[in-house]
Amino acid sequence: MTNNDILRRIRYTYNYNDKQMVAIFALADQQISREQVCNWLKKEDDSDYVNCADVTLATFLNGFINEKRGKRTGEQPIPEKRLNNNIILTKLKIALALKAEDLIEVLKLADLRISKPELSAFFRKPDHKHFRECKDQILRNFLQGMQEKYYVDRSKKIDFSVKNEDVKHNSKVKNETEHKASKPSHKPSKSINKPSAKKTIYVNPNAKPASAKKDQTKPQRKVLKLKPEDIYKS
Repeated sequence: MTNNDILRRIRYTYNYNDKQMVAIFALADQQISREQVCNWLKKEDDSDYVNCADVTLATFLNGFINEKRGKRTGEQPIPEKRLNNNIILTKLKIALALKAEDLIEVLKLADLRISKPELSAFFRKPDHKHFRECKDQILRNFLQGMQEKYYVDRSKKIDFSVKNEDVKHNSKVKNETEHKASKPSHKPSKSINKPSAKKTIYVNPNAKPASAKKDQTKPQRKVLKLKPEDIYKS
């Protein structure tokens, strides 16, 4: 793999525009122009294509680490003049804060199975007896796994300015609704004290009038009235 391929793949994965690419270089204290970025990202058969040197890619990866992890205070790391796949993989591992298990999972996304001891050999010092050179196949599959895991789709990004306006509007509507619900209503309920419909009273046509019920001319029956002393006479 060429340095241009790696730069192009990282840009594609995170959907960086030219301005963002320039800003990442600036995080590593390197000022470059937009035209330089465009020339590095062009295809090899393009007449304006420019080869990306090792020190240039190392500078970008240092800026990428600062962009993902935050720029550390004090003196910044010096970009390597000579790069290899082991150094590139190490810088990407640091930028994404990946542990060995995470790296293995990213490689699995590209259908590459690797054991933890095999992976740890890539990050040892070159003079270590268990050091292993990282081949292009490993780095290529890791970049492919990165794309599967971290790809940023700009078309699905949220327009926060619109979202905030919607939140404010919905919050206002919600507050007004809650205020109306909590405000006591002074209007009497239609179902309370509602006058009932006029009832039809049945009248018996054969009933005599109340005045006729009591005939004052009818002779009254005489009632014997006795006193208690008359009842209990000895």
